[in-house]
Amino acid sequence: MIFRVDKYQQKSRILLLSLKIDNNLMMLLILMIATLVAFCAGSGTCPPEFTDKCNCGWQDYSGQHYVVNCSYTGFTEASMLQRLPPETEVLIFIGNNISELPINIFGIQNNTRLKIVDMTGNHIKLIRGKTFHHVSNVKRLILNHNDISISSDNPTEHHPRLFSNFENLEELHLTDAFADGTPEDLAADLHDIFVSSELKKLKKLHLEQNEIFQFDDEQVFCDLPSLEDLHIGQNNLHGVSFNITCMKSLRYIDLESNSIYTLTPKERARLDEAVISRKHNLSIDLSNNPLSCNCEDIYNWLNLTKVDVRNKNKLHCVQSTQYKLPECNVKLIKMQPLIIDSHSYFLTTLLFLALCASLALNIYSHRTRIEQTLVPAFQSVTKKVHYTSITKSELPEMDV
Repeated sequence: MIFRVDKYQQKSRILLLSLKIDNNLMMLLILMIATLVAFCAGSGTCPPEFTDKCNCGWQDYSGQHYVVNCSYTGFTEASMLQRLPPETEVLIFIGNNISELPINIFGIQNNTRLKIVDMTGNHIKLIRGKTFHHVSNVKRLILNHNDISISSDNPTEHHPRLFSNFENLEELHLTDAFADGTPEDLAADLHDIFVSSELKKLKKLHLEQNEIFQFDDEQVFCDLPSLEDLHIGQNNLHGVSFNITCMKSLRYIDLESNSIYTLTPKERARLDEAVISRKHNLSIDLSNNPLSCNCEDIYNWLNLTKVDVRNKNKLHCVQSTQYKLPECNVKLIKMQPLIIDSHSYFLTTLLFLALCASLALNIYSHRTRIEQTLVPAFQSVTKKVHYTSITKSELPEMDV
């Protein structure tokens, strides 16, 4: 009787174990199917308007997002973008040949999930005023490496409300975005756009490689109250000719690889005032600028300012007679590096001390010979000086 009970218990255990294995297999099967579905979605098909040239689905783009990727597809027009899948979060539309963006490029539906739009390198020349609609949740817009014209001289090209529908835009990338040979009033045209588009939440602005010479309008960035990072490197700027104190959130200005040979007293004062007037620090990058060796004022300011000058120990000045300004004390700084870094300073000090020690040891070793040679000469010179001073003191005074 006991044997039969144990036998039944053994059978029940085997049954439960088999059920457990079946459940595990079922879970594994479900997981494999889900993975397969996700993989198919990641490299999946788009609506027929995309003509099988793009990938639509869940992909890894700084995390899992629904991405529509139309990179280097050879498209010459953008009408298919009006049929974006409603779940699209990231649009990558780069390396095509779209000279003109149409009105309502994303259609009439509200793309509430769309967060990132990258339209780099599409040879875009014209963006109409009503191109971008239903993009209220887009946080990053990238228009790098295009040929956009926004000149106010041509009413068909100048649309001040170009970005007005990007209500939550935080990053605007316009590196090398404008046509070559863009007139010098590019800065003024940009200011019109910033004012009219009301980009109140914009934090990062990239304007590198746009051949900008100067900002005639000092208030060009003052209508971007949330701006934190301003990237204007690799242009032809000669200084910081725009108002900084109006940008209370500004924390970084990229000025590298411009044509800056000095900062005027007004520009230095602006930077110093900006540090004092805010709770957070302000950093600038002046790397790869032809800072003039003739301008001692900039050298002193770099060492004394509370502005965080990035890569300060790598700055070099340029020996040139071209840059002689009234703001500079024309006194040649003999060292080629504008700032000597701590490592070089330590080595220089060590070598100097070693030289002094060697000289002192040499003098001590030959002290007798030096004494025999120098003492008589010193006494002779002293006597001549003494006689000369007496002669001069005995000259009669002259009435004036």
